[in-house]
Amino acid sequence: MARVVVATWGSYGDLFPALGLALEMKRRGHAPLVATCEFYRERVRAEGLDFHPVPPDVDPNDKAFVANLMDARRGSERLLRDILAPEIRASHAALDEAARGADLLVSHPATLAAPLVARHRGIPWVSTVLAPLSFFSRHDFPVLPLGYWTRHLNALGPVVCGGVRGIAKARTRPWLRSVDRLAAELGLPDGGHPLFEGQFSPAATLALFPTPLAEPQPDWPPNVVRAGFVSYNGPDPMPPALEAFLESGPAPVTFTLGTSAVGAPGEFFREAAAACVEAGCRGVLLAGTDRANLPAGPLPQGVMSVEYAPHALLFPRSAVVVHQAGMGTTSQALRSGRPQLIVPHAHDQPDNAYRVNRLGVARVCQPGRFRSPGVAAQLRQLLSPGPHRDRAEALGRTVRLEDGAAAAGDALELVLRHQKEEP
Repeated sequence: MARVVVATWGSYGDLFPALGLALEMKRRGHAPLVATCEFYRERVRAEGLDFHPVPPDVDPNDKAFVANLMDARRGSERLLRDILAPEIRASHAALDEAARGADLLVSHPATLAAPLVARHRGIPWVSTVLAPLSFFSRHDFPVLPLGYWTRHLNALGPVVCGGVRGIAKARTRPWLRSVDRLAAELGLPDGGHPLFEGQFSPAATLALFPTPLAEPQPDWPPNVVRAGFVSYNGPDPMPPALEAFLESGPAPVTFTLGTSAVGAPGEFFREAAAACVEAGCRGVLLAGTDRANLPAGPLPQGVMSVEYAPHALLFPRSAVVVHQAGMGTTSQALRSGRPQLIVPHAHDQPDNAYRVNRLGVARVCQPGRFRSPGVAAQLRQLLSPGPHRDRAEALGRTVRLEDGAAAAGDALELVLRHQKEEP
């Protein structure tokens, strides 16, 4: 039995894969511990898993906090420069304590302290990426949060894309000087840029996204395991009112902004309700806890709202899924085999949206253009029979065959075995 520390940070979309992986390791007889924000303590404990708090803490229900981070152009900078980097010493101290006596440490791209703890303590370490953007490949260049126009950069080839990558590294390295200073104080040699080569373990990197989203590239780090999406459904049941609604008529269009962007939805749900009326379809709005997210007064007939419903249960019973392209939501939408309308906001979402669009199963609408007449027109096309529906169903079958938790568990146990075999 190995003691495995799974470190993560961010929204529920970051927590859920960590829970799924930890539960898989527990099922195999190991002793996992989830190290993450204090906010998630009860959720982790409810799964029968050990927990250790690691700052900075995050409250996904803090609307001002979420709005600040979901800014398309500056959100990633604010996250790294203003939230993660200033807390690196506290994060390192907490994770160092959590990893005491650990046999294996599993990192997340936002757990900047994890590589430092692993290298300083000599703990075997496996990195994870939840989205292809983290690889930032010159040969499969990502769409950047700067704007959807950056999807055209890939056509310019790896030399140009490599130059842009170099600019991105130079621009972002100053945001993380506190990480570099701490590494130097610990006596560690330069491990590279914490967001680029510095985040990847030489032992293994688990790619925890559906494999059709990205093919291996020559400049991916060594020892990448394309595990696939780790699906965690949790204990949340389908709300009874929603179950009754689903049983009462045709499959609806489901609208969701995941667990982050729902904190700063703007007019999304109001436009969504109007679009359902104009398109002549039923709709489900996963609108979060704030009633102000919804239109004033009663919703139109055939449209209902709930705070949340498990995507794995709801999406397969939907006609179309409209979402923000967080990787957790995207993966569940792909698994469902339903066509998608994607409204990407920030961080990895524009790149995720482009990749799903490239597979021929989704259309993309920029948030500033999410207005009911245009959305209704898109929905009418997605609801109609056509090759996009056939492609979505076929892709859903492919993604459902992947067992990301099992593949990731196999990879972690392989690293553990190799560690035991070394003299």
